[in-house]
Amino acid sequence: MQENERAARRMDRFETRTVHAGFDADGLTGAVVPPIQMSTTFKQDGVGQLREGLDYGRTDNPTRRALEGAIADLENGSHGIAYASGMAATQNALYLLDPGQAVLISDDVYGGTWRLADKVWRRYGIEPIPVDMADLDASSAALTARPNVSMVWVETPTNPLLKVVDISAVVRLAAAAGALTVVDNTFATPYLQRPLELGVDLVLHSATKYLGGHSDVVGGLLATRRDDLAERLRFHQNAAGAVPSPFDCWLVLRGLRTLAVRMERASANAALLAAWLTGRGEVARVHYPGLPDHPQRQVVDRQMRLPGAMVSFEVADAAGGADRARGLAAATRLFTLAESLGAVESLIEVPAGMTHQSVEETPLAVSPALVRLSVGIESADDLVDDLDAAFAASTSVKQAQD
Repeated sequence: MQENERAARRMDRFETRTVHAGFDADGLTGAVVPPIQMSTTFKQDGVGQLREGLDYGRTDNPTRRALEGAIADLENGSHGIAYASGMAATQNALYLLDPGQAVLISDDVYGGTWRLADKVWRRYGIEPIPVDMADLDASSAALTARPNVSMVWVETPTNPLLKVVDISAVVRLAAAAGALTVVDNTFATPYLQRPLELGVDLVLHSATKYLGGHSDVVGGLLATRRDDLAERLRFHQNAAGAVPSPFDCWLVLRGLRTLAVRMERASANAALLAAWLTGRGEVARVHYPGLPDHPQRQVVDRQMRLPGAMVSFEVADAAGGADRARGLAAATRLFTLAESLGAVESLIEVPAGMTHQSVEETPLAVSPALVRLSVGIESADDLVDDLDAAFAASTSVKQAQD
């Protein structure tokens, strides 16, 4: 999509743009959905004379262009770059660093992100430094203490404790230190917050989650307003080759069309469940950005449209919290016990034994009594009934064991 087309589309409201972003009706056939162009190579009119800049499928593809244009549009950026997974997008963002540099990283971050930074990039001279970025004083102190920090990596809301980071404030701190700011916007999506509008250099998505929205595609996306970063990222995208298939791009484009309505419904369900969980005696603490007592509630109101559809909570059982959490997760009927998140169906997991097992015995370790919910678009009443029955079942099992 050309820049003037993007500018015109941004005049539309976001709900409209999710339906139309990345593609206009095909000029030849009138098709209202983008075609899937599967060709791995493209005819040249002469040596180096490319049609529409296309030569080889790893380097570029029309269906991938449509997806990249869509995420640039929805994030109010100038460039979108697509990858085969969220971790491939993360890897390509970290390619922007050089040996001897450090990355300041949220201390409550997806386990796979920390694993990549700590177990892989540290071997090549890139040091990850965990810090609570919801604490601006701690972030400022870390930047002052480590002048080699060249990137600040933010998740907001964080995974799995759902802390919220003041993006504008962190951007100011990072810029003063000469560091790039990257925001993982997977949990919020561009429907709930748009970090580029708050001064961030680079936005990342695991498109596997809310953007795809149907648990049937793995993908990653980056978006930026900076031409220089886009040029470097496209070089790495082609050179390293972790690109999505045309069909995967098409699936994400299909998912984007319903992003706004899915996020509205799922967020409403999550808010109801979070409030309901706070009244349960079996629950010690609920983590949800929409609760009145959330520590960063003012930031949520300022930078997010809605608090989102992720909820986590800690089981109130000092002696056997881990077993109780696992028993609860195994007892649900509508909440499927599975990793991942962000799809139309509701999911439940125990991060310490699943998505965050890789951070065990590290500064990012999470409580074994923590349960994470990805709330879907089912009837909220049915979801409440399901959790209510699971609490009862896990209580019966615990009493029998005792």
